[in-house]
Amino acid sequence: MSEFFERNVEVIQQRWPALAVRLLVEDASLLQADLVEGLGSTLSINGIQLTSRHDRTREARLQADSLPIDSPVVHAYGTGLGDLQIELLQRAGLERLYVHILNGAVFALVLQLLDQQQWLSDPRVELLYAGDLTEIKLPYFALPSELVLADDFNAKIRDRLISETHLTFNNREFDPQSPEIIECLQASLSRVQTDHDVAELFGSRPGREVFVIATGPSLEQHFDTLRAIRNQAERPLFICVDTAYRPLLAHGIRPDVVVSIDQRISARHLPPEGTTDITLVYMPMLDPLVLEAWQGPRYAGYSASPIYQQLRAQLPRGELYVGGSVIHPAADLAVKMGAAQITLFGADFAFPGDKTHAGWNDGDLGPQLGAAKHWVLDGHGQRIKTQLNFRSYLCELERFIAGHPQVRFYNSSRAGAMIAGTVFHPEFAS
Repeated sequence: MSEFFERNVEVIQQRWPALAVRLLVEDASLLQADLVEGLGSTLSINGIQLTSRHDRTREARLQADSLPIDSPVVHAYGTGLGDLQIELLQRAGLERLYVHILNGAVFALVLQLLDQQQWLSDPRVELLYAGDLTEIKLPYFALPSELVLADDFNAKIRDRLISETHLTFNNREFDPQSPEIIECLQASLSRVQTDHDVAELFGSRPGREVFVIATGPSLEQHFDTLRAIRNQAERPLFICVDTAYRPLLAHGIRPDVVVSIDQRISARHLPPEGTTDITLVYMPMLDPLVLEAWQGPRYAGYSASPIYQQLRAQLPRGELYVGGSVIHPAADLAVKMGAAQITLFGADFAFPGDKTHAGWNDGDLGPQLGAAKHWVLDGHGQRIKTQLNFRSYLCELERFIAGHPQVRFYNSSRAGAMIAGTVFHPEFAS
């Protein structure tokens, strides 16, 4: 033990004894640590610089300036080398600084190498592991280096932080003033006027069991089972997302309801033949050609997006939750129809078996396997390839599930991402 480590840990043991026990078993020896020098110096962990190597203090000041100056409570995600914490604690109006550890081994290593007593001893500081809480806290600053280095225990919070940080950028395509969006909504107007209101479906299946079927690769494990269940007289309601429709049909499985929200969905994804007895639930961004061709009942609804604000005032319709993916309104529809139990199929949010989707070739639906530079934990607790937007969709589904404790959610597979709030289905999840 270094002299720094003993003094740092002594403070932590006095203030947060339970956390100190956890820190003492963190294995910093597994990290590749190097000193990186420039105009100043910093620590590099596994090739990632924790801070600037030129001017750590100036960098910390810039980071602190991104947070509201008058906020009495601030959250820092990642411990870094202590620079941000020291900068924030200079604020006279700061009453509480929560410091959330994103990588326990990295923090343990820093405690060995540098004196951190100044901020650890400040009575305004509260220290905790990020993963001890299920949701992020605002306002916050997340150290970019530790978003990359976050360990498995804190990965769920890392995903929420990245999703929140990217929110404005991701929403740039959904400007209500965009000529393309205005044109698309106008093209669907006549159909929205004459089609059913999705609210007519709300409460129509009280206490029912519902299967919500997405297009993740693990869906392929369940085609035979789903076909057998679909042919039973007494069975769950089958709700599928648009891209799962064709793969289901190819295996002799006809869903009861298809949900679609995306203008990029075409007849290639939703062939209209033989759809007389299949309900289409859609939002007005859907291609009008798809709507015109659909033979079965059509129900229109909106999300909370500003792009529907004017249309909502003109033609009131029921609302479904959208968090970036079509799986969100599909799950919300099941809940609003009255489902007591929902089993998710193909809700992988990752690329198990090095595939992107069930029933489609690599790149057919957008993402290619080669672009997968990120990871989530699967149902076995192992890291599995994914991409950033999938992690964001997963975060939003988990938030949705947490907001509906009256419904029991099952996950049908351990191959895809672990979904907080779900239980692995005893019959389907292997």
